[in-house]
Amino acid sequence: MTIFEGSLTSKLPGTGTSIFAVMSGLANEHNAINLSQGFPDFPISKELISLVNKYMQKGFNQYAPMQGVLALREELAAKTNRSYGAVYDPVKEINITAGATQAINSVISAIVQQDDEVVIFEPAYDSYAPSVVLNGGIVKYAELKLPDFHIDWNEVKKMISNRTRLIILNSPHNPTGSILGADDMKQLEKIVANTNIIILSDEVYEHLIFDGKQHESICRHPELAKRSFVIGSFGKTFHTTGWKIGYVMAPENLMNEFRKVHQFVVFCVNTPIQYAMADFLKNKANYENLGKFYQQKRDAFVNLIKGSRFKVIPSYGTYFQLLDYSAISEEKELDFAKRLVTEYGIASVPVSPFYNKALDNKLLRFCFAKEEKTLEKAAEILCKI
Repeated sequence: MTIFEGSLTSKLPGTGTSIFAVMSGLANEHNAINLSQGFPDFPISKELISLVNKYMQKGFNQYAPMQGVLALREELAAKTNRSYGAVYDPVKEINITAGATQAINSVISAIVQQDDEVVIFEPAYDSYAPSVVLNGGIVKYAELKLPDFHIDWNEVKKMISNRTRLIILNSPHNPTGSILGADDMKQLEKIVANTNIIILSDEVYEHLIFDGKQHESICRHPELAKRSFVIGSFGKTFHTTGWKIGYVMAPENLMNEFRKVHQFVVFCVNTPIQYAMADFLKNKANYENLGKFYQQKRDAFVNLIKGSRFKVIPSYGTYFQLLDYSAISEEKELDFAKRLVTEYGIASVPVSPFYNKALDNKLLRFCFAKEEKTLEKAAEILCKI
């Protein structure tokens, strides 16, 4: 094909291919065990597949409403009320999306205007900052503090200005597995009181939380909820990452702005899957037991690598485990991660690409949402390094 020879100025000049795609591609190239990209390698619910097929066979194959199938929004409202005591109107305050990343991008597009400042906590999921930049915003980076990746709220307070428009939270946190507590929410509430600051709370791992801890959803805190978009993911909850279906909850005035953007990005989302999800959500056991399920996998993985030279960083949520390799090598994270693939046949994700300045703390992220035999093979390799 003939190359375009006219002038072209990139809107994201410093952005390359996602680290997830890079490491998964390398894993495929070398036939390595892939603990890099966050997707399960075990089957999803046969009941859920049957429900999708049922609605396909019944003819629910055309456009869904832009806001999402009402039955699914009603189940989400009921689930949120049961889980967090929060009340959302399924008609005016809940919207189904084509995955959480689309939801995040559409929220940012709806809210952030030229030169608005957005506070992001690093290490950060890699879609946040580019979405802000694409919409003319200015990213203000707050660094989570080692060794437990906690937020220094005094530091955040100093970052706030009359141009601060949005604060993006993520708990349980990808990539670190850390979680926010009730005190964090109190500190945040003090900072945003009497301001026009909006909150985007990325809670896609809400049900993947361990050790008897509680997910401190924004929904639990009315003063925060009234200024917040809450993002969820059916893909993360029900092991269906390839279906790309998520949702947004927000007060009506915020949701109105979201829908203005959403309708021109995807308009609507996969129809039969929405009906299937509505039925599947009726059984609380389909999501309330996930924490126990994944904690067993986390514990199994950690026990299997006890004999290795890697240091385990506590993970309280998500399906990711950070390992410190500083006792093994002084190599940079990306170099060491690539060598693990090419020489040892195991893929992880370096944490440094989750930082604006690529901070190198000798940490790799491993996904333990895998079958037992996969974790055993991975651990055998790690224990030999």
